[in-house]
Amino acid sequence: MISKPDILNAKILIVDDQEANVRLLEQMLSDAGYTCIASTMNPRDVSGLYRRNQYDLILLDLQMPGMDGFQVLEALKEIAPGDYLPVLVITAQPGHKLRALQAGAKDFVSKPFDLIEVQTRIHNMLEVRLLYKQLENYNKKLEQTVAERTAELRESEARFRRLTELASDWYWEQDEKGHFTKVYGPVLEMLGITVDNLMGEPIDHKAHWNKAEYNAFKANIAARRPFIDFVYSRTKSDGTEQYLMVSGEPMFDSSGRFVGYRGIGKDVTDSMRSKQHS
Repeated sequence: MISKPDILNAKILIVDDQEANVRLLEQMLSDAGYTCIASTMNPRDVSGLYRRNQYDLILLDLQMPGMDGFQVLEALKEIAPGDYLPVLVITAQPGHKLRALQAGAKDFVSKPFDLIEVQTRIHNMLEVRLLYKQLENYNKKLEQTVAERTAELRESEARFRRLTELASDWYWEQDEKGHFTKVYGPVLEMLGITVDNLMGEPIDHKAHWNKAEYNAFKANIAARRPFIDFVYSRTKSDGTEQYLMVSGEPMFDSSGRFVGYRGIGKDVTDSMRSKQHS
């Protein structure tokens, strides 16, 4: 919520070519407790003043020589396109009210002034303006936080990949239907197959998986059991054996529903051959 001190410390600019009107508004605002009051009798200065000070409220007279209030509104929209223009117009012409609102003003007061009405409209406009700024700042902080968290997640994922590469040849994930959704590492190049063929039928029909080992692996998956250092093999098209060792664990969402598997794998052909010949 916006506090009373926040409203009384808001930055206000008075724009009127009549000094008497400026003094009246300054005195009224000062008596009400407002502390940051500025004024100008030159409407051509408004855009520059707003660009430098970003006022929370502009009290703008519409009837001014040289550059009227409607032209001031157009100039403000050029320097702050799409921004919330905190302009309360002051007019003695009833027909100008709708036109001013259509031009971008947020509210209006009529001459001669009703001080209670002016004070109420100023207070209400400032409250809305400060709430708008508060929301804008919150959205910026939220965007910054999301960007920071995204960067952290990317760094964490990159670190995880590096650690996985040190401990194994590849990392893999499957969905609940057994389809591979993530594969990091050179396993596809090692086997010369696609992701869909990683645990299925090989592209080269002269190569084949060891059926007993393959079925044991599928049984682990079907039972949703974790497994460690499970070795399975295939006979390549050139007749040589290739051995792969995988470890995996089932994944569940926050409600306990099974959503797939994840794990790591490694080519252990050299070590298996060494054991066979020892």
